[in-house]
Amino acid sequence: MTHFGILCPPSTGHLNPMTALGRELQRRGHCVTLFGIADAKSKALAAGLNFCMIGESQHPYGATAQSLAKLGQLSGFTALQYTMILMKEGINLLLSEAPQAIKAASVEALLVDQLTVEGETIAEFLQIPFITVCNALPVNQEASIPPFFTSWSHNTALWARLRNRAAYLLTREITKPLTQVLDIYRQKWSLPLYSQAPHKDSFSQLAQLSQLPQELDFPRQSLPKCFHFTGPYQDPTGREPTPFPYEKLTGQRLIYASLGTIQNQLLEIFHAIASACIGLDVQLVISLGGSSGSELIQGLPGSPLVVNYAPQLELLKKTTLTVTHAGLNTVLESLSNSIPMLAIPIANDQPAVAARLAWAGAGEVVPLSQLTVPRLQTSIQQLMTEDSYKKNASRLQTAIRRAGGVNRAADIVEQVINTGKPVFSHLEDK
Repeated sequence: MTHFGILCPPSTGHLNPMTALGRELQRRGHCVTLFGIADAKSKALAAGLNFCMIGESQHPYGATAQSLAKLGQLSGFTALQYTMILMKEGINLLLSEAPQAIKAASVEALLVDQLTVEGETIAEFLQIPFITVCNALPVNQEASIPPFFTSWSHNTALWARLRNRAAYLLTREITKPLTQVLDIYRQKWSLPLYSQAPHKDSFSQLAQLSQLPQELDFPRQSLPKCFHFTGPYQDPTGREPTPFPYEKLTGQRLIYASLGTIQNQLLEIFHAIASACIGLDVQLVISLGGSSGSELIQGLPGSPLVVNYAPQLELLKKTTLTVTHAGLNTVLESLSNSIPMLAIPIANDQPAVAARLAWAGAGEVVPLSQLTVPRLQTSIQQLMTEDSYKKNASRLQTAIRRAGGVNRAADIVEQVINTGKPVFSHLEDK
């Protein structure tokens, strides 16, 4: 059996799917250890995984909440820039402390979140294999696919390709500080510099796993042969228990609203959602995702049921419509229950996830710049009365089940380790 190490950002949207994958590998007899800061410990232990703490002095318990509280107040490009600052801090921390900890634990292979761009450098330095896991929207670049931070839909016209190319050049500028930090360590460890190969990415050449079903992504032509659309990694038994007042549910059609655990400080959005549901024969449940502003959101219009956290996987089984920031996990968990969505994207990859949701016909998008109560109410009524949204959500539910999820992902991981060779997919466009 193999000892796997996990490297991923310490936020819920990355930890939940990654620990679900680790938990499945552990069920198969492997040893799995998550390496992270103090705030990741409870997620690892809830999933029954081993945990090795790094950066305890620089990032004590509660540091993530402070960082994400600031990010939760931002939107658009400003939020993306702040995310880059957090990523740079994380890169410095992992590169300085993780290699020694991973080596001391006798880890034999790494599972690396695609956004943990330092994972490849660590694996190269330690001379161990690694597998890339896209817990967020895949950021693999190609000409006809808009960058992950845009709301643009799929378009193969020349003007769209030129627009995408310009945006990718901007991406390279935004991420240049990250590359500079990586190259400091790569030079120190006698590894090829990223700055000398500007088109090289930091993803595994053995296997790249994505939570998306292929049917939810835009049509791709240039993915590597080792890229696999496996569908989402979900395991409710491996999550921390979340109490919920089920006795307060009225039996009306349920609208579940959540802005996730990061972009949840924009409380005016919750007010607009609550106002939009007045007069509809529905019950609105709002999850604040741990927002520190919960005391400011009492007395919302229509008296919705407001909780600090919700047991999302369980509650979605009772839900008719999800109102979401278009975080990938909430989108995939809703589609796994064939639930249409109203997306209000705020930052990072959320606009691109929302664009794919609309492209697939399973939801509507209301940009922040166009957020009004009448616009929200019209969209909610449209989503709950027109059959096409439910049909497309059900189609994607079938696609998710067919993709294989965490079991297929674990199969691919084991095949990589057993053969020592890349595992190729059978994508329709190959």
